[in-house]
Amino acid sequence: MDINKMIADELKIRVGQVEKTVALIDEGNTIPFIARYRKEVTGALNDEVLRALYERLTYLRGLQERKETVLESISEQGKLTDELKKQIEEAVTLVALEDLYRPYKQKRATRADIAKKKGLEPLAEYILKQDAKRPLEEEAAAYVRPILRIIR
Repeated sequence: MDINKMIADELKIRVGQVEKTVALIDEGNTIPFIARYRKEVTGALNDEVLRALYERLTYLRGLQERKETVLESISEQGKLTDELKKQIEEAVTLVALEDLYRPYKQKRATRADIAKKKGLEPLAEYILKQDAKRPLEEEAAAYVRPILRIIR
């Protein structure tokens, strides 16, 4: 995605104006400074157009970074298909991108998830059944690591 061309098309200005203005912004110049003292560089773009250009530039750069993050995340999961990659690359809004990413988004691990990873799910099911054939302490003993007791 050519950000400069997109901005030029949206604001109906020349690509050269966008490129020069982006260079000034990247150098750390503020919009008021560019509007007042760099008219010859920007082709006399007014304050309003410069502000719109800056906001759109910030949004599109953020979108591009998010696309890279999403592609990397889905790729690490091994679920990235060519079709999905194409859809992500063609997304023009953050909302559309997040809609594509939602099914693949990693959820935060809850305490229950951590307990399942540690193999405690059968114990939880035993407790929930409340059909104790053996005392709970005996059942739970199989899930607890033996503690070495130091005798003084």
